[in-house]
Amino acid sequence: MADYLRALSAHTGAGMAPLPLGACAELLGLDGLGLLLAPGSSPAELVQSFGERTLALEDLQQVQGQGPSLDAARHGALVLLPDVADTSPFAIDRWPGLLGAVEALDVRAVFSFPLRIGIIALGALTGHRTRPGPMTTAQLTDAFGLVDTIAQITIATASHAELPHTPLLDEPGLYFAEVHQATGMLADQLGTGCDHALIRLRGHAFSHDRPLLDVARDVLARRLRLDDN
Repeated sequence: MADYLRALSAHTGAGMAPLPLGACAELLGLDGLGLLLAPGSSPAELVQSFGERTLALEDLQQVQGQGPSLDAARHGALVLLPDVADTSPFAIDRWPGLLGAVEALDVRAVFSFPLRIGIIALGALTGHRTRPGPMTTAQLTDAFGLVDTIAQITIATASHAELPHTPLLDEPGLYFAEVHQATGMLADQLGTGCDHALIRLRGHAFSHDRPLLDVARDVLARRLRLDDN
């Protein structure tokens, strides 16, 4: 992990270097990792990911508007769930209806680490496993070192940006860009604000047990209209 952190810190490109998330996940004993950035007061966006279940896990949290990744990104909360099947009141009350859906994805453990510099919330790094169990002390130490390095690089990149919209990544890829596009399209169709349009998208995805990204793509392709209710 120390070698990866040195390489990240030594990167001299225009933005943050693409993270070796696959190698980092292996070192941390995880099956997947997702990096979410939330500049300013913007919603958390998944910008890099590794693992076949990562996108589905983040999509599920987008649909429900709740979850470990969002808590870590929005509120700087460290969330360690070594067993999502645990029926403790803490998890059930915090995210009603979420953990059963997470378990249905064959995800049994979730760990969300906030990216912060002081009081500034920058995003989150969320990992998962298909088997339950806590991370070891050494793995947690490596994870804290990784998120600290990412946070420092992120804030340094933003502070040295020449233009207000200079990307934080050399090759940024917003996994949910089509959700934003569909939200804008739906807002225009309904004659309403984007917040309400996003609620409609999420509500349809939730009630039909579909990924939010799939619903957004159907709206963009005009295969689905949500203005009849």
